[in-house]
Amino acid sequence: MSAIFLSAASVFAQDTEEKKEERKPGHVNQNKFRQLYNEFSTPNQYRTASGAPGAAYYQQQADYKMDIELDDKTQKIYGVETITYHNNSPDNLEYLWVQLDQNVRSADSPSPLRNGGGVPVADSPGGFAGKHLGAPFDGGFKIEYVRDAKGKPLSHMVNQTMMRINIPQPLKSGEKISFSIKWWYNVPDHTVNRARSGFEHFAKDGNNAYVIAQFFPRMCVYSDVEGWQNYQFWGSGEFALPFGNYDVNITVPADHALDATGRLLNRKEVFSKEMMKRYEKAKRSYDKPVIIVTQEEAEAKEKSFSNKKKTWKFRAENVRDFGFATSRKFIWDMQAVKIGNRDVMAVSMYPKEGNPLWEEYSTKAVAHTLRSFSDHTFDYPYHKAISVHAKNQGMEYPMICWNYGRPNEDGSYNDRTKYGMISVIIHEVGHNFFPMIVNSDERQWGWMDEGLDTFMQYVAEQEFGEAYPDAIAPNKNYPSRRGAPSKIVNYMGGDQEYIAPIMSNPENVYQLGANAYGKPATALNILRETVMGRELFDHAFKTYANRWKFKHPTPEDFFRTMEDASAVDLDWFWRGWFYTTDYVDMGVKDVKKYYVSSKPNKRVREIMEQRGMTEADLPPLVYMVEEGSEDYNEEMKGKEVLESSATLKEYVMDNFSPEERKNIKSPKYFYEVTFDKPGGLVMPLIVEYTYSDGSKETIKYPVQVWRKNDAECKKVIASEKEIVGIVVDPDLETADVDTSNNSWPKKEGDSKFDKFKNKIKG
Repeated sequence: MSAIFLSAASVFAQDTEEKKEERKPGHVNQNKFRQLYNEFSTPNQYRTASGAPGAAYYQQQADYKMDIELDDKTQKIYGVETITYHNNSPDNLEYLWVQLDQNVRSADSPSPLRNGGGVPVADSPGGFAGKHLGAPFDGGFKIEYVRDAKGKPLSHMVNQTMMRINIPQPLKSGEKISFSIKWWYNVPDHTVNRARSGFEHFAKDGNNAYVIAQFFPRMCVYSDVEGWQNYQFWGSGEFALPFGNYDVNITVPADHALDATGRLLNRKEVFSKEMMKRYEKAKRSYDKPVIIVTQEEAEAKEKSFSNKKKTWKFRAENVRDFGFATSRKFIWDMQAVKIGNRDVMAVSMYPKEGNPLWEEYSTKAVAHTLRSFSDHTFDYPYHKAISVHAKNQGMEYPMICWNYGRPNEDGSYNDRTKYGMISVIIHEVGHNFFPMIVNSDERQWGWMDEGLDTFMQYVAEQEFGEAYPDAIAPNKNYPSRRGAPSKIVNYMGGDQEYIAPIMSNPENVYQLGANAYGKPATALNILRETVMGRELFDHAFKTYANRWKFKHPTPEDFFRTMEDASAVDLDWFWRGWFYTTDYVDMGVKDVKKYYVSSKPNKRVREIMEQRGMTEADLPPLVYMVEEGSEDYNEEMKGKEVLESSATLKEYVMDNFSPEERKNIKSPKYFYEVTFDKPGGLVMPLIVEYTYSDGSKETIKYPVQVWRKNDAECKKVIASEKEIVGIVVDPDLETADVDTSNNSWPKKEGDSKFDKFKNKIKG
């Protein structure tokens, strides 16, 4: 038997000798399955090859004590803060870097000048006015002083959104330093150009609602990865922050309702007796929210405009940031949620303009998010999570976030508004897990918080209907905007000039929503559902979350942990989905039907002739004949293999026991199916075969089918039934950007083909 194959190999070798002049030059390893050694950093004592923190892992700590006052009449914030910075690194630090995020809104900020672009087809009135009609907003921090612990001035230099503090002598490893900053700034109207924090003015009653964050100078991260993370805040890339403890006193008008990051220390001083009774009831209410400040009470306050002040005192431990919301317009409700063996308070604050939608769904969404995210990661460690209503907002901070979703003035709303509000609450509350606890560097890797959070948002949304079936229309799934493979097809199949790899800085991409939110969420969903399976994925994902909670992970820590905890080699997946802009496109290129014969086929006869051989020189062989070839005849069709090949029948009779022969398969049809891959991404090949009797079978070939040929692969199908249809990716699991080549036979009128087109359009 080996002789004929050796002879054939010799013929092919001879052909190769004749074509030496046509050989292409050599190349480096471009196989899609090569390991990511060139892309990944070298493991070290700080971060291991398994993706876990190393034995020498460290992180800095920054503690804050602040006294803040909000002037509601002038919309200004004044603050004095003392920062105690702990140098836990092995390095001596010559100076300190502090973030001044509000400086992105300074009148002379270069941030608005960073983008190019021509005249738009259309613009919003606010956007047009902000760009062309108004004077620059006088934002930015007004630093009054920087002083050391003894009250002496500290030399400092402001560079855009960063301030370098020049300490008298290096801060040695293991030491700490305290210094104070006094500052103030004008609070922006966040409805003008969607500032991340600020106020909204309600002209009808003359009140303001404040959602305040990034409101104080904050320490930069110093880490083993890049030293100081002092990349400027341009507006898109968010934040990198160390953990610490906060003691914050916030003074506002006496008739305001206020909540913030941390535990309220003087509740009995700032709550009325009735509010305290309701609060105590809320602590025992696990099935529905308890109203702490009613709509009627909030509407009465809207008319008061108290000139008195009230100070709210908070303490937060092991958080990376601090935010607060305050207004006399706020309705306030709370509900206890059981997370593990602890009670967590789900909280909502909203003006009457948010009702009836917010009273019905906000706290439900908060509670559901805490349960869902905790199930898939770790038990939520803080004592509360707050959702605050703010026009056109979606922004997150530890324990508190602001969210959009406003009904019409008459209180009516459509499904788009309802689901949009629920989704943004799930997303922003979910950010407590990524990155407020699993503390990735948002300034550099936006996808590590937005993508992971959007993926978890998708999971939580799909579970929302189970938790609150009355909220979802009958027989319908939650209408998630992102996460399902079909939702990313248009982006991945779009103009490559406007697409960047996921592994890009948020400032450097055109379509940030698709790049940092949608595509990584879809990638993880496909990884969970199609590549790894839920059991392997969920264990690995939970391992990552627990390894890196209250720490600073990098992308490689995530990639390595997912492989380490699952025993699945995923370098091909990370490379394709995260490091390139390749897209998925797989299809059926060709289908050939074969039958078994006892006589040599044309190709074998040609080789025999070339070698001067006769049939007697060959060992017993089974030959394959292509339908329609010169060796084919109609008598072959429908015969079982043992009828068609005497040599095969003899082999079976000699080598199979009578019992084994009873169970032996006897295929009548053989198909050579050629699958091609015009797209660059390698993915598992999921194929649905339809047989002549109407039955179907789906086979998932592992992604490794592409490992030796990145363009196409062939599969031989032995079947007792005739195949009448083949469809690649029948359930649209892989984000295939072109399904017109996914079916065989391919014709426009085919119902399966039309179904594909309609799904993609949807």
